[in-house]
Amino acid sequence: MTLKAPHIQTEIPGPKSRQMVSYEQRHLAPGLQGFALTSGIAVERAQGSVIEDVDGNRFVDLIGGIGVNALGHCHPAYTKALHEQLDKVTVGSFTSEPRAELINEVGKLAPKGVDKVQLYSSGAEAVESAFRLAKNYTGKHEVVGFWGGFHGKTAGTLAVNGSGNQKTYGPVPPGHVLPFANCYRCPLKLKYPSCGIACADLARDQLKHQSTGAVAAVIMEPLQGTAGNVIPPPEFMQRAQEIAKENGAVFISDEMITGFGRTGRWFACERSGVTPDLITIGKAFGAGFPISGVIARGEIAQAKPWANPSGSSSSYGGNPLAAAVGEVMLEELRRWPDRLRWVGDVRGEGLFLAVELVSDRTTKEPLPKKICEEIFQDGLRRGLLAMSYTHAIRLQPALTIDRETALSGLSLLREAIEAVSRRHGAG
Repeated sequence: MTLKAPHIQTEIPGPKSRQMVSYEQRHLAPGLQGFALTSGIAVERAQGSVIEDVDGNRFVDLIGGIGVNALGHCHPAYTKALHEQLDKVTVGSFTSEPRAELINEVGKLAPKGVDKVQLYSSGAEAVESAFRLAKNYTGKHEVVGFWGGFHGKTAGTLAVNGSGNQKTYGPVPPGHVLPFANCYRCPLKLKYPSCGIACADLARDQLKHQSTGAVAAVIMEPLQGTAGNVIPPPEFMQRAQEIAKENGAVFISDEMITGFGRTGRWFACERSGVTPDLITIGKAFGAGFPISGVIARGEIAQAKPWANPSGSSSSYGGNPLAAAVGEVMLEELRRWPDRLRWVGDVRGEGLFLAVELVSDRTTKEPLPKKICEEIFQDGLRRGLLAMSYTHAIRLQPALTIDRETALSGLSLLREAIEAVSRRHGAG
């Protein structure tokens, strides 16, 4: 049976969803993903880019597990491979044919010279491993990230997060967070390309004044996800790599969200012509299964103690268990500023897309969170799951989404924005 969406037959959330969510929350600790909490739905099954809840309501899924669900829900090849492997072996400590094949394929896909692979089970674990390797290789200890960046929620990754989530945790490992090229909200109030990427000069100066001279690694998302799917000019990554080289540091491209086809390239660093020293991978890499990894230059991967037996291993690491549609979606989104007063910016690279909502296009004041949540709920009632509960709506559906479903989802999102806009007298 092929699931079709949208199809809404109860109020949202429906009675069965409310009952199941209430039951779960009896002993559930707080802190789940925002869109899951805001929706209030409980999922029964999913297929492709359609999710069905326990009440029989079906939604177009433009969230895609925040970039995880690359193949779409329950892709036949994916489920077949898992079923077959479950009958063989499920522990990854020893060499197995699936792991050997995977590591070799990843090594071939990565930029030339960056081809030594170690596997893990989460994004933050891979980033932490990359930091350890960089420190072993350079003999230094400071790590550097950028404003708006997100690399995990572990102690080491908090040191380079530019999203503000490190607050209230007390001291974090030595690190610095530098200005990033968010052109729509330029910190220097300049315009690209006449700016000459001045934010990179500011970043260089800031690090020069703050660092003790012991920078081990500079980590950067080629395109920032958590910050609102921010797409910097290609030159910014080149300049970031220069900053790393000037400080004798390892340059890391964090490709958790952008890797494995999300932008129409295998890795988003390719759009800048940059070959990093290390690449961290995850999310789409496992298409729903918890697997991540570090890809390193051969000479860096030899650094000890990271390279010692058990020095970089993981208990679960290596468990054996579409650019074309993106352009169609982006073409449709580009029409929105002429139709919708709240749309301040649309941007995209492959199926890494964003719509930024503002109260005023001149001041670029973000649309209030309460109104954004109204848009999310309105879309939900229409049969849409999209990260529209903040002013920067992130769209990163399955790479297998078809044109019809993609445009249907965008139509539902536009209708939700229009409806809420009218209710607030901005239609």
